[in-house]
Amino acid sequence: RVNSSAPEMAEDKPVEQSGLLEWPKIDNRRFLHAVYRVGDLDRTIKFYTEGFGMKLLRKRDIPEEKYSNAFLGFGPEESHFVVELTYNYGVDSYDIGTGFGHFAIATEDVIVLVYKLVENIRAKGGNVTREPGPVKGGTSHIAFVKDPDGYTFELIQREPTPEPLCQVMLRVGDLERSIKFYEKALGMRLLRKIDRPEYKYTLAMMGYAEEKETTVLELTYNYGVTEYTKGNAYAQIAISTDDVYKSAEVVNLVTQELGGKITRQPGPIPGINTKITSFLDPDGWKTVRNFCFPTL
Repeated sequence: RVNSSAPEMAEDKPVEQSGLLEWPKIDNRRFLHAVYRVGDLDRTIKFYTEGFGMKLLRKRDIPEEKYSNAFLGFGPEESHFVVELTYNYGVDSYDIGTGFGHFAIATEDVIVLVYKLVENIRAKGGNVTREPGPVKGGTSHIAFVKDPDGYTFELIQREPTPEPLCQVMLRVGDLERSIKFYEKALGMRLLRKIDRPEYKYTLAMMGYAEEKETTVLELTYNYGVTEYTKGNAYAQIAISTDDVYKSAEVVNLVTQELGGKITRQPGPIPGINTKITSFLDPDGWKTVRNFCFPTL
């Protein structure tokens, strides 16, 4: 009798795992915010609001923990992807590392925006690293600028979009592995993949809707480069979930196959109406899954 039940138990496990991996596909997923550190909060707020046209959504000071933060974006947090800037008391500079790439902002007239930035660039402490111009082999215009802390922003000419803060680019050491990880662990879709052998890189756009509709994660693989430094500036990206416990189970399962690890077990944050779990992907990039209790 014991022997006859063993095959049955062995068959149950893959079925269970298969069912669990369906969860990310039906979960309530949305890019919420990117968290990173800055050396002068008011200076960065001024640069983003006056240069990029973002809105300051909220700002808070937590003196007992010696930090302040501010949320900025192009619309309310309930419906838009935003940036969460963190200032740690007394720390005025950070190492961005070689792995973080850039954020991207979509605008109908990238040239006007860049020249508006150039007019006040010295006063705001940023610089233009690529003047506005057409993409090689294309007609749309792009430009690259750096904010006062050295974070790069790509400005992309695009038709009107509900989400102007449209990309977060991270470099990875194994693109196929990363694609599988974000598909399985977070339920993202591979929207497009572009190989540019003449420039020795391949990139993949991952997300929950088409690029023109929402924020996407741009994963970049540079030929032959398998590791990057993370620095201490860029922190994490946050993505919504309806169940942090189930989401953590999925991530735990996927990390056993592809690498990465859970860094915070799922549960509530004391004093905040939120439950989270956090984890690292196979390259060490951090993601936080958030569930906010409905406001009654």
